[in-house]
Amino acid sequence: MSRAGAGPAWAAITLLACIGLLVAQAWPLRLALAALIVLAATVMAVTVRRQAEALAQALTLKRCTEDLAGQLSLEKAAADQARRVAEAANRAKTQFFSAASHDLRQPLHALGLFAETLRRKQGRTGAAADDDEVAQLVHDIVESVGALEGLFDELLDLTHIDSGGVDVRPRACAMAEIYMRLRLHFEPVAFDKGLTLDFFGGHHAVQADPVLVERILRNLVSNAIRYTEDGGVIVGCRSRGGQRLVQVWDSGIGISAEALPRIFDEFYQVGGRRPLEPHHRKGMGLGLAIVKRLAGLMDAPLTVCSKVERGSVFSLTLPAAVAEPMPGAVVLAHELPQVTLHGRRVVVVEDDAAVLTSLRGLLESWGAQVVAFDRAQTACSWAQQHPGSAPDLLIVDHGLPEGCTGTEVIVALRAVWGPGLPAVMVTGHTLHDHETEAAAGNYHVLFKPLAPNRLRAMVSFKLGSRAA
Repeated sequence: MSRAGAGPAWAAITLLACIGLLVAQAWPLRLALAALIVLAATVMAVTVRRQAEALAQALTLKRCTEDLAGQLSLEKAAADQARRVAEAANRAKTQFFSAASHDLRQPLHALGLFAETLRRKQGRTGAAADDDEVAQLVHDIVESVGALEGLFDELLDLTHIDSGGVDVRPRACAMAEIYMRLRLHFEPVAFDKGLTLDFFGGHHAVQADPVLVERILRNLVSNAIRYTEDGGVIVGCRSRGGQRLVQVWDSGIGISAEALPRIFDEFYQVGGRRPLEPHHRKGMGLGLAIVKRLAGLMDAPLTVCSKVERGSVFSLTLPAAVAEPMPGAVVLAHELPQVTLHGRRVVVVEDDAAVLTSLRGLLESWGAQVVAFDRAQTACSWAQQHPGSAPDLLIVDHGLPEGCTGTEVIVALRAVWGPGLPAVMVTGHTLHDHETEAAAGNYHVLFKPLAPNRLRAMVSFKLGSRAA
């Protein structure tokens, strides 16, 4: 007999012996007492057995729990590893797109500037028979560069948003602050198409991230100009129920009722009753998808109303705020000052040889005296040797050799020539928050590839502001 069964067996033998002794006695209640003993023993036996079964089940559950905990631990470790790999892949993808964008923007930037320089030189040669043909070729080149720029911007913005790389930093900001940058970017484009571009409600202020609001309006205004052939575009802000309603109106081809539910889908392009013109089909149909995502990040309702052949209006609702007055004057006149560059000295710092050559040639064709450098150290040394030869404007690339940034170059040159020296930084990196740095450093940012008319508008604005 095993030790496990010895205890219950001896207990049963002892119990039977006790019952036999009771029954053999002459006590009147011996049978009742024996019955009670048997009942108690039975209850005890059943209880012990159930406790043993419960203990066995508990031990089994404990082993299962330990096994499950071990399995969950392994699966959690695998999930964490997979998450880290996915995050690393997202970071690598974003960095790749950023680097690839910069490298691809450089030759496009140079191409656009070379084309404009060619057009201006051709116009001075007197070869009238060829002027129209050359002008058309230059126009086609610039149009192609602009189309590629739009593709880069859309792909990079969407990648940046989907990878969680966009941080929302709301603050009180005046709409005039955003209008100023939009006007500098889009007024030359609207002028080229014969459209008006007007801004209203600049005195209003919103509590939102100004960078995201500007990105939304850039996409909406770009679409409005692209799909409008006659009339113009209006950007406005007004009060609505304690909030601010920011709207972009256009007199373009409009959107049909059937297409409205899909306009915020990726890769969807709106079509009217007539086939789209080639310049309408530029892009990949990502602009409004980006707008919707950015509005969602700010929890800002976005709506659209449209009629075919009448135009469209996009409305963004933002919280109201009281913004502090902007430092300095804000140019909101309809026409930008057209300042001559004759006799103006411009210092250019750009490490890409093709971009430097094309930019220098274009500025000189506008009448400017250009002092060009391909390294920051060379520019700073020249400034220290010529402290009395302060230029009228700095144009500096963002990414320079030896780990130097355009912001650092601007600071260094202003230390020699004065803190009020106008400066423009040109960059092909669109994922970095250059606007915040530019506001803090008191300079403006332009993105490659840069259309010549946008560069001229910015140069006129900077020199006109200084003259004022």
